[in-house]
Amino acid sequence: MDFLVLFVFYLTLVLISGVMICVCSKTGYLKGPVRRGTQIFSYIIPECLQRAVLRLHHYLFHTQNRTFILLHLTLQGMVYAEYTWEIFGYCQQLEFSLYYLLLPYLLLIVNLVFFTLSSVTNPGTVTKANELLLLPVYEFDEVLFPKNMRCSTCGLRKPARSKHCAVCNRCVHRFDHHCVWMNNCIGAWNARYFLIYLLTLTASAVTMAVVSAVFLVRLVVVSGLYQETYVDDLGHLQVMDTIFLIQYLYLTFPRIVFMLGFVMMLSLLLGGYLCFVLYLTATNQTTNEWYRGHQGCCPHVARPPSAHPQVYQNIHSHGLWSNLREIFLPAAVHYGGKKK
Repeated sequence: MDFLVLFVFYLTLVLISGVMICVCSKTGYLKGPVRRGTQIFSYIIPECLQRAVLRLHHYLFHTQNRTFILLHLTLQGMVYAEYTWEIFGYCQQLEFSLYYLLLPYLLLIVNLVFFTLSSVTNPGTVTKANELLLLPVYEFDEVLFPKNMRCSTCGLRKPARSKHCAVCNRCVHRFDHHCVWMNNCIGAWNARYFLIYLLTLTASAVTMAVVSAVFLVRLVVVSGLYQETYVDDLGHLQVMDTIFLIQYLYLTFPRIVFMLGFVMMLSLLLGGYLCFVLYLTATNQTTNEWYRGHQGCCPHVARPPSAHPQVYQNIHSHGLWSNLREIFLPAAVHYGGKKK
């Protein structure tokens, strides 16, 4: 029975992976030999299934919707429900400090506040009413952001560091990226909220991982499990080793061990992304600028045939404290907040 469940699980995983590869190939995400190699999946997977996944992909990632907001809140609620239902009670029995146990809840409150602010705050929409105000805020570098450029979609003059978001259908001042988890763009006027949201989310995941791990370690020490012995398959008496101890804990506290693995993986992913965002903040770059600068995706501007190709350089960094001040005290934020 277990073999059958695993077989069905892996077959489903392979099927979903194949469909997603086909979708990525059709939407232009895969190129070259990799794209040619995906043609085999197009013959195996039904065309109707490919079209359905393609429509789902478009809806989730290329239209404004609250699917990921609901998914975010659901996952967060499930993790905190497990923490409250089991770990909090067990830790109280082991006489953990109450302040230590309440820290994840404090981080949750702060996180939800800044999650809401990141989602509902105008990221810096460029309009006819404020385009003249935003044009002189940043210097044009003539590489990524030439002067006197107009948005091909909304027809407005493009301030330096702005970009038209195809999902939100608006130009955003100091555009960083469109975040599906927020159902909103991250721009000049909500980047500070997003940074604090990411900090508290990472801190809450790390805190819950630490509390869960410390609980299991203390449980092993208090119960003396590490000193126990067991009989292996050959009938030999063996001293409790790490692998067997983990298996025993998983069988005894399956949800806690599973949650520990989940929040540990989440901590690594969030920690890596947080380091990247902090690097961009410290150097006064946006995700859009970093990506385009490293990919050489510069606007096609008419230049003489003899002109040398221009290389992107970050001209907006003016020192750590100045860069941080620009994030937390963005220019014209009050004006922009009124002109939504």
